[in-house]
Amino acid sequence: MGTIMSDVQTPLSRENFLQSVKYDAAGLVPAVAQDVTTGAVLMLAWMNEHSLRQTITTGNVTYWSRSRQQLWRKGETSGHTQRLVEAYVDCDGDTLLLKVEQTGPACHTGAPACFFRMLRE
Repeated sequence: MGTIMSDVQTPLSRENFLQSVKYDAAGLVPAVAQDVTTGAVLMLAWMNEHSLRQTITTGNVTYWSRSRQQLWRKGETSGHTQRLVEAYVDCDGDTLLLKVEQTGPACHTGAPACFFRMLRE
């Protein structure tokens, strides 16, 4: 079964892409990071307009830290960086999907991805 995404992609210019993003009341949008090679969902973080623009401009994924109230470039202290390969905005404009090249583990715990705890019933 093929991927649906490849059949319905709509390329947008940088400015049209940025204008398509709808930020919440705090000026943030959730961004899901996915490994471009394996398809693994690595993490969820938040972006504001400045961090999204910086990410698109530099290719170095930069998020907004809600706890520190500042920009943080992924891997700036750990060296576990993310390089942007593709960026998508969902149909409602309120969620981003970033396909990235991950260097080292994505999770601050040292796990390859943040989603390693699974419900067991």
